[in-house]
Amino acid sequence: MDDLQKTILDYVKREYLEEGDDRELGVKTPLITGGIVDSFSMVSLKRFLEKKYGIKIPDADATPEAFDSVARIALLVEKIAAVRA
Repeated sequence: MDDLQKTILDYVKREYLEEGDDRELGVKTPLITGGIVDSFSMVSLKRFLEKKYGIKIPDADATPEAFDSVARIALLVEKIAAVRA
């Protein structure tokens, strides 16, 4: 797991898991289809990523599919950051 994936995973655990929730989360754990992240949470996660990495994630790219796992989110952030560089 790279630093980007760890940052996203730590954020998801901190923000969206209730205290005492013993679910194991990994980079491929389904977040939206698994019921961990909902549409409102996805917006706050998008804002966190934009602020943290100084990027703008177009709404067209911020799909439930793109945000359904830490691995997919990291790929999206890397793609957008590479275009910006």
